[in-house]
Amino acid sequence: MKNQTEGKFTKGSIAGHVIKMSLAASVGLAAIFLVDLIDIYFLSLIGKDEITAAVGYASTIIFFTTSLSIGFAIVMTALVSRAIGAKNHELANRLMTNVFALTLLITTPISILTWIFIPFFLELLGANGSTLDLASSYLRILIPSVPILGFAMSSASVLRSLGDAKRAMFSTVGGAIVNGVFDPIFIFTFDLGIEGAAIATVLARFSVFFFAFYPLKKIHEMSIQFNWLFFKKDFKTMINIFIPAVLTNLATPIGNAYVMFAISKFGESAVAGISVVGRLTPVAFAVVYASSGAVGPIIGQNFGANFIDRVQETLSKTLEFLLVYVIATSIILFVLAEQIASSFHLDEEGKLLVIVFCKYIAMTFFLNGAIFVSNAAYNNLGKAKVSTYVNFAKATMFTIPFVYYGAEYYGVVGVLIGQAVGASIIGVIAILYAFQFIRNMKPN
Repeated sequence: MKNQTEGKFTKGSIAGHVIKMSLAASVGLAAIFLVDLIDIYFLSLIGKDEITAAVGYASTIIFFTTSLSIGFAIVMTALVSRAIGAKNHELANRLMTNVFALTLLITTPISILTWIFIPFFLELLGANGSTLDLASSYLRILIPSVPILGFAMSSASVLRSLGDAKRAMFSTVGGAIVNGVFDPIFIFTFDLGIEGAAIATVLARFSVFFFAFYPLKKIHEMSIQFNWLFFKKDFKTMINIFIPAVLTNLATPIGNAYVMFAISKFGESAVAGISVVGRLTPVAFAVVYASSGAVGPIIGQNFGANFIDRVQETLSKTLEFLLVYVIATSIILFVLAEQIASSFHLDEEGKLLVIVFCKYIAMTFFLNGAIFVSNAAYNNLGKAKVSTYVNFAKATMFTIPFVYYGAEYYGVVGVLIGQAVGASIIGVIAILYAFQFIRNMKPN
């Protein structure tokens, strides 16, 4: 392992670390999500709302399986970054190996069960007819690659924990390029349609894993050396972080599933519109989505080194950075709203949803960022259960009633409005509690 990566976040400018890590992580995420957006753009060119709607239904289930991978990435960041902050490199390598083993142990049976019950899950969301068949075909190809996605995201987390944000970024950008190149080939040249998009995504997942793990082995001299006794010894520690982390991340697709269910009552055009919004959001706000994973290693290293004042400063500087970013992005979306909505060949109801999001909902995303940042603090400071409580509160009591009454009073647009209002309220609560928790921590 190279010495220059040892505990680099325990010294130097916190603001500099936050900006560098956030931008590097967001470039990788933006690349992946941009390809997802291009996916839905290419498929929209076929001119059938049911194809776009099928991707929307499928994405809700994909979000559930992706939440598992995010959970493993959180475990990896929390444990490896602390070990590096404490300068225990042998432990960091051991923990990396054991998280990989845990990933394989858990994702394999869950992928099999999900694959078997794909039609059942889609019907629960409101899919039917040809839309159900298309979404099923898409998921049949994607679901078996869930373990590879877990390995890929965990490998990138190790790179970020080592302070190597650049190579973590390159791994995701490389995967996005692979996806972007093969998308039109499989969709149009081979005339595979929605199945072609799924195949391209599977190839991209394998690519991200290769691009992330290769530098871990060759540059940072990390290696997989499995030992059953060490795995049993670390199992409880990993599970104590993994379960609340996964529950935290599962909360989001639960909330999204209810939103999709509420939207489905307004027809396939509305589902297609919300599908575009779902793919547009992480591209526009990639820095916000990346903030949790980006600042996690900074918090973890400084917590491992017992620099509590730098932990608190990390939260403050991250929020300041996100506020500026969200304001700038929201202005751009407001100006380009009509053009963006017209690009995806949507019917009027679908276009309306995209325009409302770009003009009025986007600006509330700063408070979603507050949730992501507070989650990073909880997960890396030994309070992962608090993240679970916050996210389940967001997905249930701060989503369901708000979306329900929003739809009742304002129709399809009210679904977006209700979701944004609920998320904003819980965002304020989450970040205020995170600051209070850190202030109560006493350095040794």
